[in-house]
Amino acid sequence: MRAPAAETNLSLRCFAWFTAGATLLLICSGGMVTSKGVGLAVPDWPTTFGYNMFFFPISKWVGGIFFEHTHRLIASIVGVLTIILALWLAFSKVERWVRWLGWASLGAVVLQGILGGLRVTLMKDQIGIFHACVAQAFFAMLVVIALALSPVWQRLRPVVRQNAEALARVAIVISAMIYGQLALGATMRHQHRDLSITDFPLAYGQIIPRTDPAMIAQFNAVRERFALSEVTTGQIWLQMTHRFVALV
Repeated sequence: MRAPAAETNLSLRCFAWFTAGATLLLICSGGMVTSKGVGLAVPDWPTTFGYNMFFFPISKWVGGIFFEHTHRLIASIVGVLTIILALWLAFSKVERWVRWLGWASLGAVVLQGILGGLRVTLMKDQIGIFHACVAQAFFAMLVVIALALSPVWQRLRPVVRQNAEALARVAIVISAMIYGQLALGATMRHQHRDLSITDFPLAYGQIIPRTDPAMIAQFNAVRERFALSEVTTGQIWLQMTHRFVALV
């Protein structure tokens, strides 16, 4: 018996890719917020300086407020798109797992909204790290949904079924490594320690840096001259681990 052929629904497929594209824009927007250190430029949530965020005056979109407020607005749009996508999938002739992935993506975007709000109200870097990691998983879900609706996926189904076990093992290992790397990067980014090591490909002029107390003191003396914050052994090895995993 032939599986449900979602490839005939061009509109659904295009909408799924559009939602994934909007999510990529949202992730880039979040990266800008973190890079500019303006995550707390708007100190309240879900309001914006006491306003309903959808009616916050454009004249007040200045400086860091612009980046944080637009990030919230894009997130709201992505949330609405995800609701529509999940419902559309639920009432379409697609495979059951694709439908469930649609509901899972809806749950993920709700979780993301809550995490984003808690990051503002509780001011915890740990929440920011989790927020960043869930964002990547949510984006991956949407891309998988869009791919599953494509003609290419339908053509590859026989090949995938023949090699399902081997492909599953490889996919799980690679996905876990990539996700671990993302988590390491998010941890460094939200600790504001992406410059724990200031040179590349070496680390403080060494392939493997010494991190005994005397050497750390020497590193920090140099960093002080360049107005950089002090670094610890743990922060250096966090970034070294990030480099090693990237190499693998």
